[in-house]
Amino acid sequence: MPVPVPRQRAIPAVESGQAPAAPSGGGPSIDEGPRTPDTTTTARPQVTTPDTTASSTPAPNIPNTPPLTLLLIEDDPGGTTVVPELRDAADRPIRVRSARNLTEAARLLTDDVHCILLDLALPARGRTDPDADRTDKAADAQEPGDSGKPDELGVLRDVLALAPRHAVLALTASDDAERGAEAVRVGAQDYLFRDELDARLLSRAIRYAVERKRSDTAERRLAEGRVRAQENRRLERGLLPTPLLDGSPLRFAARYRPGRSRALLGGDFYDVVRTPDGTVHAMIGDVCGHGPDEAALGVELRIAWRALTLAGLCGDELLGTLQQVLEHERSDDEIFATLCAVDIAPDGRRAGLCLAGHPSPLIARPGRPARLLPFDNNGPALGLLPGARWPRTQVELGAEWSLMLYTDGLIEGRTGAGLERLGQDGMVEMVRRQLAEGLTGEALLRAAVNEVRDLNGGELTDDVAVLLLDRTP
Repeated sequence: MPVPVPRQRAIPAVESGQAPAAPSGGGPSIDEGPRTPDTTTTARPQVTTPDTTASSTPAPNIPNTPPLTLLLIEDDPGGTTVVPELRDAADRPIRVRSARNLTEAARLLTDDVHCILLDLALPARGRTDPDADRTDKAADAQEPGDSGKPDELGVLRDVLALAPRHAVLALTASDDAERGAEAVRVGAQDYLFRDELDARLLSRAIRYAVERKRSDTAERRLAEGRVRAQENRRLERGLLPTPLLDGSPLRFAARYRPGRSRALLGGDFYDVVRTPDGTVHAMIGDVCGHGPDEAALGVELRIAWRALTLAGLCGDELLGTLQQVLEHERSDDEIFATLCAVDIAPDGRRAGLCLAGHPSPLIARPGRPARLLPFDNNGPALGLLPGARWPRTQVELGAEWSLMLYTDGLIEGRTGAGLERLGQDGMVEMVRRQLAEGLTGEALLRAAVNEVRDLNGGELTDDVAVLLLDRTP
């Protein structure tokens, strides 16, 4: 049953002013493109309406918005499509282009077209002769799974596929409101009746459709951006390590800040695992650069390190295998990675240290100033020298200690407006002061990263990763 509608449908205005209609006696404002030979033989009513009296309310001055352009797709066998003279919100003429079929419309659909006024009586693409056999036409227009029912809105679907970024107004007969409502459900911004058009109504409908399309597009892009950002955050969180320290008396804390804007993961990587013999293995590394490719490579190295560690590899053998992984996975032969690996004995009093071009860890013990562990046996970064070796240094930790591993993003920030950088000595002094203030664990790492950022005068450009292992008797 047709849906009853009033003779004049109210269309919400998107602007504050009312656009006046054309003065009495004004002619049409039509920018016609090239016409193709008319293949139809059945006449359709022309879109012809008289001008109405303009509103006395002055139009607002909107000098920065370009004038609107309307593309009218309507098969007029009479030769000249007549529409009322249209005005935009700034009281400027709305330019009108006319096309008699979709092929011609595709040529006229340039970037400066804002809205399409489509006659739903047009045949869908591929059916240009309305006197063709109706059985064949219905078979051509039907959609898969439609049980032979013709698609009465096939031409609208063709236009929406042809112009997905443009606003579309559907034009239909006044006794076919159901078809117009279905056109809106399919994707048109609104529908109008042929015999109820006037300049003021059509002008407002065009402006409303354009603004509604812009709003819908912006909302869709915003929603897509949010979904993409959520997926990226879930992915990056999933790639961050979950320490495997079950059964160990050591306490663990970590702090991570990527150098990329709005990223959760950078080229720095770290991990901590406890093997069945009770040894705790900790690692921190840095892939040169801090883009998404470096972040992906860092994740690969971290996962490889965990697998090799759980398989029983340690020290030079483990780092040599990691270098092979790096050489096979990197996108450029000049990409390298630094790494610091520590294996802490089950009793917690001793550790083995391997450095591959990486800064040495900091150790803090009660009653002694914090200092760096020995770094005389620092080997080359991974990926620089084929067949390189990385000696393992045995260090004494003691009964109670805190061991901090970090990447160079923590020490390469500036300390003011000049070129001076914090460096390892500056970092040691900073941590000593923070320990004297009673900071430990997460609070210590948070304070260290925040102070380095403040000294730099803003966000750090390099990735920063810091992890802390504590042993208390």
